[in-house]
Amino acid sequence: MTILGFGLLGYSSRAVAAEETAILAGGCFWCVESDYDHVPGVISTTSGYIGGETPNPTYKAVSAGGTGYIEAVKIVFDPDKTSYSNILDVFWRSVDPTDDGGQFCDRGESYKTAIFATTDAQKETAQSSKAALNESGVLKKPIVTEIRDAPKFYPAEEYHQDYYNKNPIRYKFYRFSCGRDAKIVELWGDQAHQGILDH
Repeated sequence: MTILGFGLLGYSSRAVAAEETAILAGGCFWCVESDYDHVPGVISTTSGYIGGETPNPTYKAVSAGGTGYIEAVKIVFDPDKTSYSNILDVFWRSVDPTDDGGQFCDRGESYKTAIFATTDAQKETAQSSKAALNESGVLKKPIVTEIRDAPKFYPAEEYHQDYYNKNPIRYKFYRFSCGRDAKIVELWGDQAHQGILDH
């Protein structure tokens, strides 16, 4: 029993070590979740809220504004299959990081872009990634996406999770009518949606 227990414990430790978490805000969390579910190496995605102070935020309160919360997605990935740098590369090219007023048709504080670093190493990587992108001149305007330390993340209501799978027609209509993909292609050209499969 002792040998079996040790083996299970060892396996469990390795499994935990093989996962890393990124938290990104890119406007509508339905869209960010859908995008990252199609990135190789991503294990799971969870839509939620982050950045405010009042506990247990709701969609109604957050979308009304004034709470400090932002719609975001918690992305669990396998660092043996993809890197945090790659997660960020996908992020930049699936949003408009030059827009300080929201994303596409969704306006206001809760739809701003942001990177919430869960470790000091992630913060350094994100800062370097942002600086390199700014210096590259690929985008005509400066990047306004904030890089912040991650406070507590609250999962959104269950009906928001995997919304694009639960309500595919409504989701596709929303994404098209919001102009998200068209704007990303206009902004990024051939680099649009880089790293996202089946887009």
